[in-house]
Amino acid sequence: MIKFTPILLALLYGLAMYRFSVWRTKRELDSKSTELADPILKGLMDRMAAALDLKRIRVNIYEIEPVNGLAAPDGRIFLTRGFYRKYKAGEVSAEELASVIAHELGHVALGHSRRRMIDFSGQNALRTALAMILSRFIPFIGPFIANFVMSLLAARLSRKDEYEADAYASALLVKSGIGTGPQKSLFKKLETLTGANGAAMPVWLMSHPKTTERIAAIEANEDRWLASGQDA
Repeated sequence: MIKFTPILLALLYGLAMYRFSVWRTKRELDSKSTELADPILKGLMDRMAAALDLKRIRVNIYEIEPVNGLAAPDGRIFLTRGFYRKYKAGEVSAEELASVIAHELGHVALGHSRRRMIDFSGQNALRTALAMILSRFIPFIGPFIANFVMSLLAARLSRKDEYEADAYASALLVKSGIGTGPQKSLFKKLETLTGANGAAMPVWLMSHPKTTERIAAIEANEDRWLASGQDA
C-alpha cells in the first residue's frame, strides 16, 4: 500500500485542483464580464439559435485584451473585449465573429469545456505521479520527461477538440444560412490578430491545428455533405 501512496496523493491533488480551478474560473468570469449587446451580432445569433431550436444564444464580453473566445465549464460563451474591439474597428466582420461563437458553442455541445477542466487537473495529477515514478529511476531528469510526455498528450487532445468544434461550427453556420466563408476567412486572419506565430513550433506541440489544416478539414466536410446530399 505504501508504494502506491504517491500515486494516490497525486490523484487527490488532481481532484482538489479540479474543484479549485472551476471555482476560480467562475469567479474570474463573473467579476470581469457583461452580456454582449450588439444588434448586428444579435441578428446572427438569433439565426443560429433558430437553427438549434433555442430561444436565444447568450454571449458575454470578458474584459481582457487578448483576442480570444472561450466556453466556460458551466456552458457560458465569452468573447474577449480585445476581440470585440477588432470587430468594432472593422478588422473582423460580424459574420466572422459569429463563427467564433459557433465554434465555442461546439465546445459546449460536445462536452469539451467541462472535460478540458477535468483533463487539466487529471493531467497535473498524472504528471506528478509520473515524475515521482521516473525520479526513482532517472533522478533529476524524470520530471522533465514527465512534463514533456504530458505536454504531448495535452496538445493532441486539444487539437482533436478544435477539429470537432470546427466541424460543429461549420454545420451550424451552414444551417443558419451564414455559410463557412467567414469561418475560413477568420482563420486566415487569426495569427495577425493574436500576434501568434506557430511556424517555428512542431504541429504535435501546438494546442491548435495549423490554419491550413483547419481550413482543409472544413472544406473536406463540405464536400462530404454535398456528396451525401445533406445541408450539414
